[in-house]
Amino acid sequence: MRVVVVGAGQVGSTVVEALHQDHHVTVVDVDSGRLAVIGDRFDAATVEGNGASRRTLEEAGVGGAELLIACTSRDEINIIAAVFTRKLSPGTTTIVRTTDEEYLEIWHERYLDVDLVVSSERETAIAISQTIGIPAARQTDVFAGGQVQVVEFDVENQGDRTPSDLPLSQAAAQAAARRGMLVGVPLREAALPANSKVATIIREGKIALPRGNETIRQGDRIVVIGSPAAAQEWGRLIGSEHRKVGEVVVYGAGRAGLATARILIEEGISVRIIEASETQARRAADLLPKARVYHATGMDADFLERERIGDAEAAVFAMRDDAKNHYAATLAKMYGVPLTIAVVHDAHSVEVFERAGVDVAINPRLITAEEMIRYAHDPRTEQVAMLEGDRYEVLDITVRPDSQLLGRPFRELPMTGALIGAIVREGRAIFPHGDDVLQPDDRVIVFTESARVPTVVKAL
Repeated sequence: MRVVVVGAGQVGSTVVEALHQDHHVTVVDVDSGRLAVIGDRFDAATVEGNGASRRTLEEAGVGGAELLIACTSRDEINIIAAVFTRKLSPGTTTIVRTTDEEYLEIWHERYLDVDLVVSSERETAIAISQTIGIPAARQTDVFAGGQVQVVEFDVENQGDRTPSDLPLSQAAAQAAARRGMLVGVPLREAALPANSKVATIIREGKIALPRGNETIRQGDRIVVIGSPAAAQEWGRLIGSEHRKVGEVVVYGAGRAGLATARILIEEGISVRIIEASETQARRAADLLPKARVYHATGMDADFLERERIGDAEAAVFAMRDDAKNHYAATLAKMYGVPLTIAVVHDAHSVEVFERAGVDVAINPRLITAEEMIRYAHDPRTEQVAMLEGDRYEVLDITVRPDSQLLGRPFRELPMTGALIGAIVREGRAIFPHGDDVLQPDDRVIVFTESARVPTVVKAL
């Protein structure tokens, strides 16, 4: 497939990294330095120029491209690039990134003639709300209309998290007992939650295939595919104690903060918003009357104690400055907030945040790229999620009617480094066992290393 990417920033670089091996990619940007980096790292052509210029787009070859991804940080350039591409090449699929949800609304109302508009803020808010739904999770993605959930957990030493002189609640004690039947026990004997599979075990940066004799160990990172109920049960087992989140404090009333607060309120969660700018705070109060809004930095001891910020079950840090998000999250932890989620604008800082004690760090640009990339996959692909940066992918893909995997029991399928965690058949999710077989028109939720995606897609 011929793909033109407008924008060589973090989103564009992530898109190119995911696509360059299997597609002919051309990247457009006004910054020659960014283009030089992409040209050195990837097998991609580059064109220096304005993506909103017809001449530049023609030079980039949109006339013969199957896909345009416009993902600069400027919404108007992205939209103009897509509009010009529609005129120059009516058959080209056009995808636009936006940082303003109003453009997403306009597209839904069919006033914008492009194939897909991806709102960075809304995708980030959805990712945050999904994480809050399973407080022990590092990352979670929903497939098949919410019937299948993919969750990433860190298996920590519970003794380090819960002081031994504190009594456990009955629910926590029961979870700890079940956890003892899970961690350190061969998977074939472990008490795994029903309707779920361990897709992979990541240990010291390497994959341990989840065969029956493998065990989950302290310090492992695991990826689980299962039903929403199973995902919740895994959260109770992995976490020191399951908490239902009833109140969230959101730091920052910018676009990401407001989008997050709006979704949480829609889910029935009580929201408090902290915003340093008086203008932004007033606007937030007008837009979200159900939220309690503070005009404050939220970073001084008197405020934190007076407003009992530590009583909230979770806090989201969605300010535009990564350093402020990190500092505020650290303070919130000190004052007792059990779950901290930070929006991290520099993708390279995600690991730094998590190593420094922030529970979950979410990079909006990676999430945005994830949503765009699925259009460059096989047309049978419904959805794509990327884990661990882009080392692993989860695909929702329809099985070909002539696939050699059809009709074979799962226990007889070849080991390809991929795992089918769920089947969607006639609109209903099935979590397969050894005797189950694939049927024509099945959709499968499959986990694999990103480098193996073409092989897996071909087999299916």
